[in-house]
Amino acid sequence: MPFPTNAASTELDAVNQILSSVGQAPVTTLDLQNPEVFTAVNTLREQSKQVQIEGWSFNTERHYVLKPDTTTKKIDVPSNMLAIDSNVAQHHDKYDLVLRNGFVYDRYNHTYTFEEDVTADVLWYWDFQYLPPGMQAYITAKAARMAATKMVGDAQLNQLLQEQEATTRAAVIEEECNQGDYSFFGFRDGDNYYNSYQPYRALSRQ
Repeated sequence: MPFPTNAASTELDAVNQILSSVGQAPVTTLDLQNPEVFTAVNTLREQSKQVQIEGWSFNTERHYVLKPDTTTKKIDVPSNMLAIDSNVAQHHDKYDLVLRNGFVYDRYNHTYTFEEDVTADVLWYWDFQYLPPGMQAYITAKAARMAATKMVGDAQLNQLLQEQEATTRAAVIEEECNQGDYSFFGFRDGDNYYNSYQPYRALSRQ
């Protein structure tokens, strides 16, 4: 029973791997009028967003400066921004940022307007062709299993695809651990490691 084994470089490559996993012939274009192609494409994009929103080294950017509009003082949200958080090192507890109605919203001050540039930690969504090869392979394997469940419903096939998904995720986790420079003390942020013990925070003076 065939199932995807190689990293894909484009959506078309990934869709053909998904179609192959359910016994369908490959296609040369992403014709969304074809029901199988439509299901494969939608499943791939859905799983790509679900995986990326977990937050990985490749799509997380710290100390990202956002500039408010000079007239409205609002900060427009780029279409590929998945999540945002105020950078603690820069602003401490001055802001509590979230995405709301297409703008950055400060829950702490209950406002959309900002009088200064805001430094944030941002989570981005990237189109499939721009993802690292290992991540492409994992998302393709995950999408193949989901598509097989929708289109075929074969228990044996689902088991094979589940094993492939687990293998590709393990490879991605290993790559993430290497790339993220994680340690027992937390994430590495530039040249400064997170210090879990900070006396000036532990000893509050009146």
